[in-house]
Amino acid sequence: YGDELYDVMRALKRLCDPAGILNPGVIISDDPRAHLADIKPTEQIEEEADRCVECGYCEPVCPSRDLTLTPRQRIVVRRAITRAESAGDDALVDDLERDYGYEAVETCAADGMCVTACPVLINTGTLVKRLRRENQNPVMAAGWNAAAAVWGTTTRAGSAAMKVADVLPPALVKTATTVGRAALGADNVPAYSADLPSGGPARRGLRGLQGARDAAPVALYLPACVNSMFGPAADGVGVGAAFVALAERAGITVIVPDAIESLCCSTPWTSKGYTGGRETMLRRVARAVKDTDPAGTLRVVSDAVSCTEGYAHLLADAGIAATVEDAVTFTAREILPRLEPVPPTMDTLVLHPTCSSTQMGVDADLMTLARAVATNPVIPDDWGCCAFAGDRGMLHPELTASATAAEAAAVATLDGDGHASCNRTCEIGMTRATGKEYRHIIELLYGAVFSDARLELSDPHHDPVGD
Repeated sequence: YGDELYDVMRALKRLCDPAGILNPGVIISDDPRAHLADIKPTEQIEEEADRCVECGYCEPVCPSRDLTLTPRQRIVVRRAITRAESAGDDALVDDLERDYGYEAVETCAADGMCVTACPVLINTGTLVKRLRRENQNPVMAAGWNAAAAVWGTTTRAGSAAMKVADVLPPALVKTATTVGRAALGADNVPAYSADLPSGGPARRGLRGLQGARDAAPVALYLPACVNSMFGPAADGVGVGAAFVALAERAGITVIVPDAIESLCCSTPWTSKGYTGGRETMLRRVARAVKDTDPAGTLRVVSDAVSCTEGYAHLLADAGIAATVEDAVTFTAREILPRLEPVPPTMDTLVLHPTCSSTQMGVDADLMTLARAVATNPVIPDDWGCCAFAGDRGMLHPELTASATAAEAAAVATLDGDGHASCNRTCEIGMTRATGKEYRHIIELLYGAVFSDARLELSDPHHDPVGD
C-alpha cells in the first residue's frame, strides 16, 4: 500500500484499539523482525503426508469428517505425536496413540477422495495403509495371507456363508458376529445385518470366450470377486451376467482367464496393510493376464470400479503396461453404440458416483449409461463417498452411517424411480443408508435391453453362468 496508506492504517488501528488487545501484531505491526517471530514448527512425519500445509481443503470430501478425524486432523495429530516424542513427553504420546487407532486408522475409509481436493495431491489413505501395515495384527495377517493362497475356495466359502445367513434368523447370525467382534475386535470381525444380500454366483462359468464368442476378443475381462461374495439385489441378474449378455447382443467378444476364480485386485490386502497376500495376488494376476493375452494387446476390464482401480495399480506394479478400464466405460464406448436404442424404463434415476469412479474418470460414462435407461438421471448435490470401503462398512457401520447421512437426506427428496451405482459394496452401503435398492448401472441397462426376455437370469439364487 505504500508508507502513507500504511500509516493511515496504523492510525486507525490505534483509534479503534488503543490498548492493542485485538489481534496484536498480526496484520498491523511495528516490529521490524515480525517475519522471524511466531513461526509454526512442523515436525517431519511419514513421506506420504509430510508436505501437508494443513489448509483443510480435504475436509469437506472426507467420509469420516462428522464421526472422527479428517485427513488434515489425522496429519496434525501425527505431527503432535512426533513432537511429543521429541520432547520426551511419553504420557502425551501414549494418550494420543491410544485414541489414534480408532479415530484415525480404523475409521479411515482409505478411499483417496482427499487427494481430489488437496492442492499438493496428498492421499492420506496411503498414510493410513502404511500405519496399518506397520501395526498389523500378526494372526489376522497370517489368516488373510493364507486366504490369498486359496482365494477361489475363500470366495466360494464367503458366498456360501452369505447364502446360509440369508435363510437363517437374522438375530441368530447377528448374535454370532457380535460375539466374534467382542472376542477378536471390531476391526477384525464384520458385523452382520439383515440388509446384507445373499451370496453371489461363482465365476468359474465365465472362463474363456464370453459375449459373441464368434470373433476375436477385444478385451480381457476380470469379473470382480466381490460380486461372487455378495449377490445382486432382489431379482437382479448381477453385473457379470448383464455385461456378458449385453456384449453378446452387441456382437462383442471378451475373454476371461481360466484362473479367474483365484484372482482378485488385491484391494482387501492393500487396504488392510497385509503385504504377503498382496504379493501373492500380484504374481497370480500378472501370470493369468500374460497367459490369457500373451501379445499384451487387450485392454483389461473389470466390473466393480474400486476393483478396476485396484487392478490398474496391481498391473502397473507388476510391470504390465495394460490399459485398465471399468466395465461402465467399456460399455458406454463399445457396447452401447452397437445396441438398438431402447425407450427409457424410468423417469428419475438417482445415481451414486463412487470415490473410485471419480478418481478414474468414470462418472461421465456412468451418466451416459444412465441417460440410456432414464429420462432424468440425477446426482444428489450432497453425494460423497459412502465409506463402505470393502468390508469397512461391516467392521464399522457407524462410519458408513455418518458418511451417507447428508446424501441419504438428499435422496429422500428426489423421489427416484430407480437408484444406481457402479460398485457392489457401495450399492450395499447406499441401500442401507437410504432404504432404496441400489443396483449396478449395467444391470439397469440389461433390464432395458432385455425387458421382454428376462430369461433364467432373473433368479437371484441361480448361477447365471453355469456350474
